[in-house]
Amino acid sequence: MLQFEELKLNLEAMKPEIDDLASALGLGQMRSEIQQLENRAAEPGFWDDMENSQKILQRTANLKAKVEKYEKLEARYEDALALIELGDEAEDESLIEEAQQELDGIRADIDRQRLETLLTGEYDKNNAILTFHAGSGGTEAQDWAEMLYRMYTRWAAAHGFNVKEIDYLDGDEAGLKSAVLLIEGENAYGYLKGEAGVHRLVRVSPFDSAGRRHTSFSSLEVMPEINDDIKVEIPPEEIKMDVYRASGAGGQKVNKTSSAVRLTHIPTGIVVASQVERSQYQNRDVAMKMLVSKLMEIKEREHLEKIEDIKGVQKEITWGSQIRSYVFMPYTLVKDHRTSFETGNVNAVMDGDLDGFINAYLKALSLGELEG
Repeated sequence: MLQFEELKLNLEAMKPEIDDLASALGLGQMRSEIQQLENRAAEPGFWDDMENSQKILQRTANLKAKVEKYEKLEARYEDALALIELGDEAEDESLIEEAQQELDGIRADIDRQRLETLLTGEYDKNNAILTFHAGSGGTEAQDWAEMLYRMYTRWAAAHGFNVKEIDYLDGDEAGLKSAVLLIEGENAYGYLKGEAGVHRLVRVSPFDSAGRRHTSFSSLEVMPEINDDIKVEIPPEEIKMDVYRASGAGGQKVNKTSSAVRLTHIPTGIVVASQVERSQYQNRDVAMKMLVSKLMEIKEREHLEKIEDIKGVQKEITWGSQIRSYVFMPYTLVKDHRTSFETGNVNAVMDGDLDGFINAYLKALSLGELEG
């Protein structure tokens, strides 16, 4: 049947891409490394160094997951081919829709795995720290910051990442003034690094009784969480520490004592805070990790040799340089001003459907069309 022949041709056209993907992923090297790591795990005394053994096991698990993902793609291709040939032989038109759905799924899987090959930055595989700041504009901007907070939380949940709130400062009447999230999972930073910048909202404000259109801005900082095995020494005299009472979203008290910690890096003016932990000591440890991550991110972005080369106070993201606009009226549109990728389904985007924007950014970055 003609429909099945077309489906088979479309499917077979994907086979070279699947084969090329194995090379791009370095599948042979991954399998070799898995064997080497498993041999090390079988050696006597492997558990004597618990910290190192855990790293080896984690690395093995990550590599196995990547290999398994590719092998499932290969199996899915073979199953789809068998389904098409069966439907053609039996002239069973009821299988056409199912076969087309399989082709669409295989195409999406190829694109998703190829995207992972673009994540080659030094910290791309790390967890991501997201810091939200409401722009000027009071309640309207603070509500927009909370909408972004929700959007990225939903994106993370849809991709199986773990989300941990580190800091949260309520807005005056609604929304939030600032917040910090830790997104935990492999390649979290690689996927989210392009989301850093100013996000612009255009809508009829629910806080305006006259029903006028408002434009609001909020900024998002994205930095990789730096692993403990990277040692960065910051002189104690360069850090100012303030303590305050922690409060969660909605003003709910987390702790009645002054356990929350705010650190200021005096040479650069960078401020970080943590209130997620129960004790002041634990919050200081979390805040220090954030400070180190921020300093390392600046050092890499500005191509500096060492942290001490960072000069002057670091300014906030400029409000006039928005990376993306979200328009709710008079029409619906979300457009990225760097890649020109856009969609009219603003509600889906606000529910975390960001993959189109992330993919477009990473592809443009790999082609040298954008700065990292």
